[in-house]
Amino acid sequence: MLILVVNAGSSSLKYQLLDMKDESVLAKGNCDRIGIDGHIAHKTADGRSYAADCNFPTHTEAFMELVKVLTTGDAAVIKSMDEISAVGHRIVQGAEVFSETTLVTDEIIDKIDELRELAPVHNHAHALALRACKQVLPASVPQAVVFDTAFHQTMPEKAYMYGFPYADYEEFHVRKYGFHGTSHRFVSAALAKAMGKDIKDLKIVSCHLGNGSSITAVDGGKSVDTTMGFTPLDGVLMGTRTGAVDPSAVTFLMEKHGFTPAEMSDYMNKKSGFLGVSGIGSDNRDVTAAAEEGNKRAQLAKDILVYEIKKDIGAFAAAMNGLDAVLFTGGIGENAPDVRECVCSDMDILGIKIDTVANAGIKGKLAKVSQSDSKVEVWVVPTNEELLIARDTLALISK
Repeated sequence: MLILVVNAGSSSLKYQLLDMKDESVLAKGNCDRIGIDGHIAHKTADGRSYAADCNFPTHTEAFMELVKVLTTGDAAVIKSMDEISAVGHRIVQGAEVFSETTLVTDEIIDKIDELRELAPVHNHAHALALRACKQVLPASVPQAVVFDTAFHQTMPEKAYMYGFPYADYEEFHVRKYGFHGTSHRFVSAALAKAMGKDIKDLKIVSCHLGNGSSITAVDGGKSVDTTMGFTPLDGVLMGTRTGAVDPSAVTFLMEKHGFTPAEMSDYMNKKSGFLGVSGIGSDNRDVTAAAEEGNKRAQLAKDILVYEIKKDIGAFAAAMNGLDAVLFTGGIGENAPDVRECVCSDMDILGIKIDTVANAGIKGKLAKVSQSDSKVEVWVVPTNEELLIARDTLALISK
């Protein structure tokens, strides 16, 4: 059974085709620069590839090209889209409307689009991709939507509510939603399996660290709190995002710079974080290299990130009244041993003891990196959101 997984952005459409018989990836690629000019890059599991500049005025043309490269030419992996059993889509914001994987209908697409105010960069693009798929795919191919926010719908009210007047929640739906839920759900389950334990018996802090980062408290397999909030801007320092700041600092800087709300949002989302503090860039590798050469601002950016992660681990251990394991995932979490070591050092109060030798040798693979006598286990767990989306989609259509 073949499942196509689609992850649409405002100007991109990433995809993977998986064979669910063995959960292998047959092909993957990205249609980018949609609405600008257009480019597709496509690779197959057996090493074939295809790349070309294309005309992508909308997501529909991008999806048509996706179908073309999957089914024709030297890098084709199937003869027809009729071979695909279903399509699974990643959707960033489901708000309180969607708490589980859902089959796509015109009404569902409209509702996802209506939520675009809560995720303006993502949800409208998702809706465009969904409509494009319906135009291009055979009507017999079902589609499913998997929501980033769904995993966090188990948070208690005390964790997701803000201190605004309650009417703002009722009328404008202002609350913590949390993101990276698909990743946190996948890695926490994978960790429980690796530890040989039932996830219902585990208290886990999941650290998804990348250009966007979030920390989640997973108690018994359920999200009970997370660092990202109403939008993905909240939480720890990120590549170009501020993370959590005093709201009065926001209004103060708006006045000083003469920013409109949209300009201030752009300032906090695209010009801050690692980029803003270090002055070097948004990529952890570039900032790390600069720090190693003695750049103090680059070192400060790394110190801020590590310090904030430490605090969140401690806070979530308190919230869950215990901690069995800390896991690291995402581009930084999986591939930056120095970040993991710094986060887990001087954490004796929680019983965390990292094995510096084992940790130094781990990049991008599942491994335990804590000492044998560490009360809290520390693991690196590679994430695979596309696989989880495919599994969810298969489970839904199998019903």
